[in-house]
Amino acid sequence: MPAFMEALKERRSYYGISKESTIPDEKIESLVKEAVLYTPSSFNSQSARAVVLFGANHDKLWDITTETLRQIVPADQFQATLDKMNSFKAGYGTVLFFEDNAVVEGLQKQFPSYADNFPIWSNQSNGMLQLVVWTALESEGLGASLQHYNPLIDDQVKAAWNIPSTWKLIAQMPFGKPVAQPGEKQFQPVDERVKVFG
Repeated sequence: MPAFMEALKERRSYYGISKESTIPDEKIESLVKEAVLYTPSSFNSQSARAVVLFGANHDKLWDITTETLRQIVPADQFQATLDKMNSFKAGYGTVLFFEDNAVVEGLQKQFPSYADNFPIWSNQSNGMLQLVVWTALESEGLGASLQHYNPLIDDQVKAAWNIPSTWKLIAQMPFGKPVAQPGEKQFQPVDERVKVFG
């Protein structure tokens, strides 16, 4: 089986991660940059953006998220939320995924017949980027999971890291060296999900 498919099969959601990495920061940065460069996008729009947070910046993201959620989760239910935030903060870093709405809106104006589709296509492309980064991290021995605390944290994230106003936050991917294995993955019958006609 090709190495890519092997890596894809190994990719899982890791919630038990540590403040250790299996590879240098420069390698992580390189993986993300290559993923951004080579993940396909409709009309070659290249609208995906990414921000990689290490160290205190990684911690700051999850502190922002924790305090944002503290304002909306009932106090008597907050401990479970806090535990979850602490598990993400316990990681080594986080990749933030964005779409540049300026690119999407430019394509909508340039090709009005497809205007309604460009936001959908940009999200599809971003999903591909997330999978590429996730699988690349997995192949280097790092565990990750995909989180979605947007739009609750959008404004604070933009302010904290001077993110352009046209960038829309799509997802957050905390990662680190795994310290706990994920549970067994359940699969629905593939023959009910794939049809082949020959």
